[in-house]
Amino acid sequence: MDDAGGGLVSGPTAAAAARGGRTPDPAPGDEVLVIGGGFTGLAAAHELALAGVACRVLEREPYVGGLAGSFEVGGARLERFYHHWFSSDLEVRGLCAELGCSHLLQPHRTRTGVYYANSVYRLSSPWDVLRFAPLPLPGRVRLGWSAVRAHRVKHWRDLEDLTAREWLVGLSGPQVYETVWRPLLEGKFGEYATEVGATWMWTKLHLRGGSRSHSGREVLYYLRGGCAALLDAWVSRLTELGVRICTNTPVRQVLTDEHGVCGVRTGSGVLPARRVLATTAPDLLAGFLAPAPASAPVGPPPHPDVPAVRRRLSEIPYLANLCLVLQNDRSLSDTYWLNVTDPSFPYVGVIEHTNLEDSDAYAGRHLVYLSAYLPTGAELYRMDDDAVFEASLPHLRRMFPQFRREWVRSHHVWRADHAQPVITPHYSDRIPATETDVPGLYLASMAQVYPQDRGTNYAVRQGRNVGRLIADRIRTAPRTAPDRSMTV
Repeated sequence: MDDAGGGLVSGPTAAAAARGGRTPDPAPGDEVLVIGGGFTGLAAAHELALAGVACRVLEREPYVGGLAGSFEVGGARLERFYHHWFSSDLEVRGLCAELGCSHLLQPHRTRTGVYYANSVYRLSSPWDVLRFAPLPLPGRVRLGWSAVRAHRVKHWRDLEDLTAREWLVGLSGPQVYETVWRPLLEGKFGEYATEVGATWMWTKLHLRGGSRSHSGREVLYYLRGGCAALLDAWVSRLTELGVRICTNTPVRQVLTDEHGVCGVRTGSGVLPARRVLATTAPDLLAGFLAPAPASAPVGPPPHPDVPAVRRRLSEIPYLANLCLVLQNDRSLSDTYWLNVTDPSFPYVGVIEHTNLEDSDAYAGRHLVYLSAYLPTGAELYRMDDDAVFEASLPHLRRMFPQFRREWVRSHHVWRADHAQPVITPHYSDRIPATETDVPGLYLASMAQVYPQDRGTNYAVRQGRNVGRLIADRIRTAPRTAPDRSMTV
């Protein structure tokens, strides 16, 4: 059997390392196959390896990390999509400690603002809220008080019946909603804005409120060296534990038979397996379960529950994300996170990363993310990279009148087709199960971390939980022999 892909990392298990020897390769079908090398997939592989279960990670990109994958900037590495951590992100902090990276995790006091009616307003502290000119004084008080009231909601189930609009209007009044919240929801969710559940908004307010200092200023964390430093240490550890990480390995199909899952088809052939974990968006897994094209080798009839599983996995809509990253020779402003409430501006957020991590870390370059959530069919998403940059320049000049094109030394455009699941009221009734009705097939995605929203912290937590679950199922289930008729 080949290694089903380009890049391959493998190594001895911990037990074999202790003996000074190497664990033999598992028999065909004995491995757990993990689809996706993001934080969820790596965390699941970590737990499986610690339990002594052989596993292989199949990643379509040439790098691991998913949305936290990096590219080079000024001799350093930067995430393709913006990342930071909150003080409540205990799973990531624990992972850093486990991998010996805690000393790299640094706190940063940040400034937050909002772009409204061609002006930038700071919203980093309670005093900033009281000075927010677009609202009259009573509205400013309601805006500040709404954050306090949101933090007092102790359980998300109290909000499951409500849309974000219904809850926010009740929380802060229609004027605050129309001025602040509605433009943000529409900028983030577009046509889905009125369908977004209150629990999604509560999670955002609750999380940010819990990451503020006693003075009310927000404190965020970032790893010196970025996520790349953490991923380097993590891949090294996984290699020691015997995990195989295969990059440049897109999955074409998940195969099933009358007993359940029986393998995965990649561009290089078929890998037999009786347990497969997909860490993709649910509808991507639905696509993997689609019937094989006529040109594919004939396999066994699919499991009878596949059609129903595919239907359920296709129910949750996702939005894509486009990030335009600018390498500038000077700063745009002193604000780290600028929310945009102008519907004519194509981005919902302007995140100046070097107001979080100092520009000295990137050879003096000032790095800015412009982030847009949109359907994959949107015009901006379908433009080529240079066209995206050119289309963005007039908007940047409007937001920052001092900005000049000559400031930009380089630009990059990154796209993710499945970046944000749309969370609706009663979402708990729609969450796909971790264990699907196809025996041996598991799903762990950002659509399942509810009531929390997507993020690397919850990816680590979810991956570890599903890794332990699969290991437990392996320990307690009777052994089923793989189908030896499958060929590679």
